[in-house]
Amino acid sequence: MIVAQDLSKRFGKVLAVDSINFRIGRGRVVGFLGPNGAGKTTTIRMIAGFLAPTAGGVRVDSMEVTARPLQVRRRIGYLPESVPLYTEMRVAEYLKFRARLFGIERSRRRAAIETALVRCRLEEVRRRPIHHLSRGYRQRVGLAAALLHEPPVLILDEPTVGLDPAQIRQVRGLIRELAGRHTILLSTHILPEAERTCDEIIMIAGGRIRAQGTIEQLRASAAGEGGYVLETDSAEAERAVRSLPGVRDVQSTETDDGWRRLVLSPASGAGDLRAPIAYLAAQRGLAVRELKRQAPTLEQMFVELTAGGAQPAEGGGP
Repeated sequence: MIVAQDLSKRFGKVLAVDSINFRIGRGRVVGFLGPNGAGKTTTIRMIAGFLAPTAGGVRVDSMEVTARPLQVRRRIGYLPESVPLYTEMRVAEYLKFRARLFGIERSRRRAAIETALVRCRLEEVRRRPIHHLSRGYRQRVGLAAALLHEPPVLILDEPTVGLDPAQIRQVRGLIRELAGRHTILLSTHILPEAERTCDEIIMIAGGRIRAQGTIEQLRASAAGEGGYVLETDSAEAERAVRSLPGVRDVQSTETDDGWRRLVLSPASGAGDLRAPIAYLAAQRGLAVRELKRQAPTLEQMFVELTAGGAQPAEGGGP
């Protein structure tokens, strides 16, 4: 549904986006992650047709954005980080105004507004002025406006920033409900939200893509960065596991109930160390309460993959 090919954007001497390539399949929810200044918003604006690329291109629903900008925009619902609302309007009044801007036919307008109100759970506040609404409700009004024309693509830029935990859960549930019917590109820096919401992840830093794939694929590729946890009753266990081939480092702490908790860091290319650890424990007669492999978290992968790439390719910038 979205294809970027060698997409680049330069602002003077600053290369904000540097020849990135990605493909987003129909009906997928894709997290677009990156530190501040990584090039996320610049990329989103090129996809939406608000910025022309310096080089390369992007297609939405098989249409080149720069060649057919109006047709592409009709296929996109865009929710920017700062939702542009006329807060003196009532909710239904604002949605009617937006429906006219989208060019929705008069005969379809009422049905489109009702559908958006229901999908975003705004029926009970439809007659309230927007300036009386909480930030969470305002986010929902912005999303309802983006959904009015039933776009196949939704681009959501930091949709949960500033919301409280209950509002975040509501928005997250709404995004998951929209998945399948819409292809969703979700720009965020809140990594747990991306982990709970997205089917796939694209990580960008310094204007370049550092990793992309499903969370399972990223974890598999970064498995060597994970570790192992061993809980045993023996104070001598640390010296024993340090002797294992493939163990790079061991951190040892004593638990509240007197057991020893060891966190083992593997060397690069060590493979799965659970069997050697279990065999060693059996040989030494160690009582084992826990032995598990720790998959790297999305946060750990993000820090590792974007290290040193938080700035655009040639200095700071968008």
